[in-house]
Amino acid sequence: MKVRISDDALALACGADAVAAAFEKAGIETERVSSWGMHWLEPLVDVDGVGYGPVTVDQVAAIIDGTAQSIGRIEEHPFIAKQSRLTFMRAGKTRPTSLDDYYSSDGWLGLAKAREVGAETTVAMILASGLRGRGGAGFPAGIKWKTVADATADQKYIVCNADEGDSATFADRMVMEGDPFMLIEGMAIAGLAVGANKGFVYIRSEYPHAIAKMEAAIKACAHLIAPFVVEVRVGAGAYVCGEETSLLNSLEGKRGEVRAKPPLPALEGLFGKPTVVNNVLTLAAVPWIMTHGGEAYAAFGMGRSKGTMPVQLAGNVKYGGLFEVAFGITLGELVNEIGGGTDSGRPVRCVQVGGPLGAYIPPSQFDLPFDYEAFAAADALIGHAGITIFDDGVDMAQMARFAMEFCAAESCGKCTPCRLGSTRGVETIDQIIAGKNVDENLELIADLSETMKYGSLCALGGFTPYPVMSAIRHFPEDFKK
Repeated sequence: MKVRISDDALALACGADAVAAAFEKAGIETERVSSWGMHWLEPLVDVDGVGYGPVTVDQVAAIIDGTAQSIGRIEEHPFIAKQSRLTFMRAGKTRPTSLDDYYSSDGWLGLAKAREVGAETTVAMILASGLRGRGGAGFPAGIKWKTVADATADQKYIVCNADEGDSATFADRMVMEGDPFMLIEGMAIAGLAVGANKGFVYIRSEYPHAIAKMEAAIKACAHLIAPFVVEVRVGAGAYVCGEETSLLNSLEGKRGEVRAKPPLPALEGLFGKPTVVNNVLTLAAVPWIMTHGGEAYAAFGMGRSKGTMPVQLAGNVKYGGLFEVAFGITLGELVNEIGGGTDSGRPVRCVQVGGPLGAYIPPSQFDLPFDYEAFAAADALIGHAGITIFDDGVDMAQMARFAMEFCAAESCGKCTPCRLGSTRGVETIDQIIAGKNVDENLELIADLSETMKYGSLCALGGFTPYPVMSAIRHFPEDFKK
């Protein structure tokens, strides 16, 4: 018997180390692997492909003697079987920092292909794939790469934005903790494509396990990606540093605040040099694309939203976790069928998609397909694909207030609409909650939101109106008590 238990941060928080130690004490061979992403079952124990979870120390003996009840074969579980796992093809199966495991699961094939076909063809393959930035903006990755590739400079950089700060998001963390070589390979391919020999991974300080895994993996594979070099840089936790120009300022040792555009980072980025700034999931998708072809990746999805998206289900949800699926699945299917509805058993009142700056979407719009353009048409955001579920006990006036309060707390202070608008927004919503001049103050919030949306320098101030106005539009009864 050999058991596999995740050493993912969530599994550790649920007691995975103690469970692993109990198996080892009983003389059972134990491997620590990446997470399957079925978070409600952690610690999840894999015994020759059969799953048990959530497991406590006192259940170890029953698993060993064969009397414990299992969930069946993990790969056949509906939550896993319904997925299209491209980015997370190794999840739950490989040891995160084992080069042998990575080699044996198609690792480094993408980089080998890029070296074989050369920079120009590599960029063309990314363009053909239709891959768009998975960090939130959805900008075509191939266009960004081509811009940097065509730029003339003595130095170029690849910067991986791993400053994952949105509520309900954890896919970046799972990649770095569970499959770090994949991210490094994606960065090396990007470097070859655009002519960059240096890469930085900017990770938020709240991710100590991811930082440790990335540093160990970089050291282990340095000879394989040479002459490309990767370094980890740790951010102090400012939400605004998830915005690419703020991140670049922070990397340069400056205050993390937004830069005015133009110039674009693709032309004048890190230290004034042409720079590709991509999110973890964007770069992590690249090895699969290079191995299987851009057209194979573009065959997944719908419209201009090509490929798969690792959707993250959190909040008041029965089956929380990571679900990678092709674009086009409906929001209702993700929430009710995949997520199983609320953990409380009460009706779903709304979901927030895209982190703290995402719109609140009621069940009446659950037929919305998971697609960038469809969400934009509904005045909503996919963002980093984190979905937070709320039951009917949520107070939407308080949620709207939280959005303004969050913006005020996290604003870098560079532009007036974000810095002052969010503070005035909190004060105005407080007046509404107190029942003072409600109609006039609702009009004021609408006017303020329009100013923030179109006048802010970056998405922090520009997107804060999405949760505020969607809460007012869909749940007006919570603002007129």
